[in-house]
Amino acid sequence: MTVNLSKGQAVSLRKSDGGSLSAVRMGLGWQAAPRRGLFGRRTKAIDLDASAVLFAGKQPVDVVFFKHLVSDDGSVRHSGDNLVGGAGRGEDDETVMVDLQHVPAHIDQIVFTVNSFTGQTFTEVENAFCRLLDAANGEELARYTLTGGGAYTAQIMAKVQREGGGWQMTAIGEPAEGRTFQDLMPAIVPHL
Repeated sequence: MTVNLSKGQAVSLRKSDGGSLSAVRMGLGWQAAPRRGLFGRRTKAIDLDASAVLFAGKQPVDVVFFKHLVSDDGSVRHSGDNLVGGAGRGEDDETVMVDLQHVPAHIDQIVFTVNSFTGQTFTEVENAFCRLLDAANGEELARYTLTGGGAYTAQIMAKVQREGGGWQMTAIGEPAEGRTFQDLMPAIVPHL
């Protein structure tokens, strides 16, 4: 059963049978919003990028993004860069896989971000979402809708953090400005 998250809402990452998840996949999907032009409606390709920043306390210790597809310890993997988004099929255009059982003990939070590498704002994006799935069976656990965004180029989407003996996801949904995850670091810190 999917939980539709609103900004700031947290959900525990447990299976429906009460067991802990061993691996999750964060998916990002989008398509360019059609624009009216002289010759009718057309779209412009938009390059959104998903990133995952791994923190120990409030210190970033690793990042997974289109230029560094696997974390140094191998527990987090990026699917690769999608330069144009989807054609409205509702599928993931970029994914970040997290093997929760193999995330080193000193990593206590992983923050997921999305940014418009080509600089378009979220007003030019349609059907944008991030979602969290159980990587073992593909079951969608939580979804956060990014559509309806404003004149900003990035968003701090969500984070997973250690909670007791398991993991919890929090939808952040904080607008930000930046073409890369590095540009977003000052905006991420208040959410740690």
